[in-house]
Amino acid sequence: MIENPQDWEAAARPIIEAVGGKLLSMYFCFGSSDIVAIIEAPDDKSVAACSMAIGASGAFSAGATTSLMTSGEAMKAMQAAQAAAAVYKPPTG
Repeated sequence: MIENPQDWEAAARPIIEAVGGKLLSMYFCFGSSDIVAIIEAPDDKSVAACSMAIGASGAFSAGATTSLMTSGEAMKAMQAAQAAAAVYKPPTG
């Protein structure tokens, strides 16, 4: 990065767009992650494909993804969990 500074955001945008996503923002940071990218993608499969392609390039040694839900999406998940919990009987023994 010091010997050959490059625009990492410009490098990330095409691969994210290739899987149907959109790069909303990218941050360099301190702590356990060096870079955090906020992307919008059609589904988890698209994010997995992007992650696999980037990983296969050797450009990164490690990475992680975190799926975010809006409050509305979380409410739908809570309602689905409520319905599922009503019929779930844990195994015993």
